[in-house]
Amino acid sequence: MQISLIYDQKYKNRQIRLPLKHQNNEDDLNMNPLKIIESFPHDFIFGTATSSYQIEGSSFGGCGRSHWDSFAQKPNATYKGQNGNIACNHIQYWEKDLDLVADAGFKAYRFSFSWPRLFIDGKTTRNNNGFSFYDRLIDGMLAREILPFSTLYHWDLPQNLADKGGWTNRDTCKWFADYTEAIMQRFGDRLHSVATINEPWCVSWLSHYLGHHAPGLRNLEAAVRSMHYILVAHSNATEVMRSYNQKNLGIVLNKEHMMPASNTDEDVEACKLSDEIYNLWFDEAIFKGQYPKKTLKLFHQYMPENFEIDLPQINRKIDWIGINYYTRSIIKADQYEPNTKFITVAGDLPKTDMGWEIFPAGLTKILTRQVESYSKTISIHITENGMASHDVLVNGSKVINDQDRIKYYQLHLEELKTLIDNKIPIKSYFAWSLLDNFEWAFGYNKTFGLVSVNYDTQIRTPKNSYYAFQRALKFL
Repeated sequence: MQISLIYDQKYKNRQIRLPLKHQNNEDDLNMNPLKIIESFPHDFIFGTATSSYQIEGSSFGGCGRSHWDSFAQKPNATYKGQNGNIACNHIQYWEKDLDLVADAGFKAYRFSFSWPRLFIDGKTTRNNNGFSFYDRLIDGMLAREILPFSTLYHWDLPQNLADKGGWTNRDTCKWFADYTEAIMQRFGDRLHSVATINEPWCVSWLSHYLGHHAPGLRNLEAAVRSMHYILVAHSNATEVMRSYNQKNLGIVLNKEHMMPASNTDEDVEACKLSDEIYNLWFDEAIFKGQYPKKTLKLFHQYMPENFEIDLPQINRKIDWIGINYYTRSIIKADQYEPNTKFITVAGDLPKTDMGWEIFPAGLTKILTRQVESYSKTISIHITENGMASHDVLVNGSKVINDQDRIKYYQLHLEELKTLIDNKIPIKSYFAWSLLDNFEWAFGYNKTFGLVSVNYDTQIRTPKNSYYAFQRALKFL
C-alpha cells in the first residue's frame, strides 16, 4: 500500500468491520468460479470502479450544470428521459459505498472527479462543497486502506464550457489544465494514481459523430477536432501533473477487437479503417507522436491548423496505460455511410444485455498488440471490464443470482492470468461497476453493478457476483 506515513498514523486505530454476510445458494458455497483470483501475483491489485455523473447525483452539493444534464433533456436522448440528477446519491451514501468496496476485499477504488462539481462554470467559480466532498471521499478510502485511483475527466463537461464549443474549442484544453492544477494542489499527495481522460474515443467520436452521448452531435468536422483536442488536453494535464511531481499517471483507452464481416477486400479495408479510428488513433499519437495514415487522410481537411506541432507533446511519457474492454466489433463496408463507408454489424456470439458480444479472447488480442506495438514495458491496468445483465431476485428473496456476470468475469480473468504468466505487465483489474447506476443514454435500464441499487429508497443489495469476488479476495 503506497499510503503516506501521515495517513498510516491518522487511521491506524480505525474500527475494523466484519464483512457482509454471504447470501448465496448452498451449492455455490462449496465452489467459486472466481477462484482463479487466488492464483494472481501477490502484488496484483483488484478493484472496482464508478464515475461521478453516474452515481453522485448532480442535483446535490451545489454541483454546476454539465452537458449531460442538458443532453438528457433532449427528446429521446436517454431512456425515458432519465438523467443523473439523483442517480445513486453517492454524495450522501459515500461511506456505505466505500464500506462495500472494503468489505468485498477490493484494494483499490477507481473514481472520477466531477469538473462542474469543483468549478461550477468550469473555470473560476469554485464550489467549496465539492472540494470538501472529495476530501472526505479520499480520506475515507485511505481510512479503509483502499488505494485511490482517480480520473480527472469521465465525460461530465461543465455546460458553460460546452456553450463555448466544448471539445471542439482549443481553449477547453487550457481550462482543463487549470482544473488539473486545482486538483493537484488540493488532492494530489493523497492520490495513488491519476488518469487524465476516460475513453477519449467516447468523448470525441461517439459523442460528436455518432451522436449517442453528450453533446449529441453528428458532424465529422466536430468529431475530428475533438479527437485531436482531447489528446491536447491529456498532454496539458500530463505536463501540469509532472510539475507537481505526480509519478503515477496515465490515460484510459477503451478498446474493441475489430474483425471484418467477410474476407472480401472491401470488408478487410473497412475493418482497418475502423480499427484506426477506434483504437490506433490514440495509441499512435500517445506512444509514437503520429496519427495513422488512412484515418489522417480521411480527417485531414478538418484537422486544426498546424496540428502537427502538438504531436510531440501528446507523446509525453506516461507511467501506465488503462484499458477498458467489453466486446468485439464486426465491420462491414457500406457505400451508403457518408464518410467512413463502413458500419458495425451484429455477430453470432452470446450477448450481454447491452447487445455486446461476449468475446474474452479479444482481450488477449488487444493486450498482445498493445505491448508488442505501443506500450512496450509500461504497466497496464484493466480499468474497466464487466457486463450488463438483466438481474432478477430469486423467488422474491434478497438474493440476486447473476451467474452470467460471474461467468463473464471468470472468462476474462482466465485470459488475464495467461497473459500475466506470459510476462505481459498487467498490474490491476477493476470490475465495472460497483453499483448499478445511470448508464448514460441507457438511463437506469441497464445494470452493470456488483451491487443493486433501489433508486427510490437508495438501498444497496450486493449480488452474488459481489460475494464471489469477496470469497476469492479474502485469500489474497
